[in-house]
Amino acid sequence: MKRTLAMAAMALTGSTALAHAEGVVNLYNWGNYTSPELLERFTEETGITVTVTDFDSNDTALARIRQGGHGFDIVVPSDTYIQTWISEGLFQPLDPEIVTDRGNIDPVFVDVPFDPGREYTVPWAWGTTGVIVDTSVYGGDINTIGVIIDPPAELQGRINVIPEMSDVMAMAIYYHGGDRCTTDRDVLRAVRDTLMDAKPHWLALDYGAVDSYVAGDFAAGIYWNGASMRVRLQNDSFAYGYPETGYPLWMDNAAVLADAPNRDNAMQFINFILRPENAALISNFARYSNGIAGSDAYMDEVMRDAPEINVPAELAAAGRWGVACPQEVNDIHTQIWTELMQ
Repeated sequence: MKRTLAMAAMALTGSTALAHAEGVVNLYNWGNYTSPELLERFTEETGITVTVTDFDSNDTALARIRQGGHGFDIVVPSDTYIQTWISEGLFQPLDPEIVTDRGNIDPVFVDVPFDPGREYTVPWAWGTTGVIVDTSVYGGDINTIGVIIDPPAELQGRINVIPEMSDVMAMAIYYHGGDRCTTDRDVLRAVRDTLMDAKPHWLALDYGAVDSYVAGDFAAGIYWNGASMRVRLQNDSFAYGYPETGYPLWMDNAAVLADAPNRDNAMQFINFILRPENAALISNFARYSNGIAGSDAYMDEVMRDAPEINVPAELAAAGRWGVACPQEVNDIHTQIWTELMQ
């Protein structure tokens, strides 16, 4: 789903000479997450060219837009960050005269707590964060975060963990019996100690790890379901696990920036991805569900029964949607995360 930290630096320091002319829309999105076929179809239909710049984390994207002078029209942040973007005035409301197909959004994803009624955002993709394991290396239970934070000998030194604070902290908190925004100091202390003890057994903290898993450089990790499916389709010894103690559910959402230089073009693109046949292109490329009703009919057959997309019934209840935590909790998480990254 995401790319390397090097790509993040490129996104932060890269070209400021983005096209502002008519016939262009500038998309700021997660790395390796945008279907080329989607962009080609949009250009064929509208004559509007889409440029794509990658980011590697929600924090990277937010920091870049806060700086101003970015030239982007559309950004695709995750659900737990949306309220921050809205409260800081970084989005503009969707134009009902152009974005006419919001009725295609699955009703489950319309009155969402982060954007009630979808005034500012539309779904891009949604999924889970779980555990990926090379079953030719480790044959035990993979529906546990224990393979990452207390790894067996055969996995030690071959583990990759996505450096996404919200996901990793949530999974560790769930493991210790807490809620995502807990203020219980005993739980948070246990989370800190568990992660610090586990880190020496990790090889890397990398977003763009699909190729490394396929090549056998990594044998286990915390990863997203769609990216894990992309690994398995190239190396079928890998399997995706859903930690029974709890795992994150998330949704990435597209929005038009308040200072978008190509505002109407951006609104057209937003409406374009609301059509089921176009939303399916997002899923077929990145291997995530998308939140648009009727899109399943246009998805690749391989998506329909994929274990990374279809959560086992006995583990479905362990999935938990993210919430925006109070600042005091975010500060504690940041302190733990900063120490872990050192």
